[in-house]
Amino acid sequence: MPTSLAKQDLDILRLLQRDATLSTGEIAERVNLSQSPCWRRINRLEQEGIIQRRVALLDRDSLGMEVVVFATINLTSTGRQNLMSFEEDIVRHPEVMECYTMTGIWDYMLKIVTRDIRHYEEFVRNTLTASPAIRELHSHMAVTEIKNSTELPLDTQL
Repeated sequence: MPTSLAKQDLDILRLLQRDATLSTGEIAERVNLSQSPCWRRINRLEQEGIIQRRVALLDRDSLGMEVVVFATINLTSTGRQNLMSFEEDIVRHPEVMECYTMTGIWDYMLKIVTRDIRHYEEFVRNTLTASPAIRELHSHMAVTEIKNSTELPLDTQL
């Protein structure tokens, strides 16, 4: 069941999604609260797990990570043990930015980021297809990034 949030809570979350370096005083001023009640709201949102952590978002291109691939995967078997084994293995690879179970014809979809196409090929050959759990893998190379956001659509919560 989704948590019901007050408008000020949503305003605080919007601000933090855009800039987690804002001080409590800056946030309080922008949402028309005094600093102590604002800090209590932020603390409650953290305690409830709504704010999971605060991170720095890095520029992939500046760091020379040019390739984004969406890989669809089918496993050799979808038994519970095979699924758990695959999931435990896949979270260990930093190239895999996201991993989702899927409905439809694919078991999983991965978002993979690598330096270049050779690094991706090496990752596929030496890691993914080396796994006996993977029966089928299809790579979908991203060409142009149109939108990339970490901000959740909080306006739909009102």
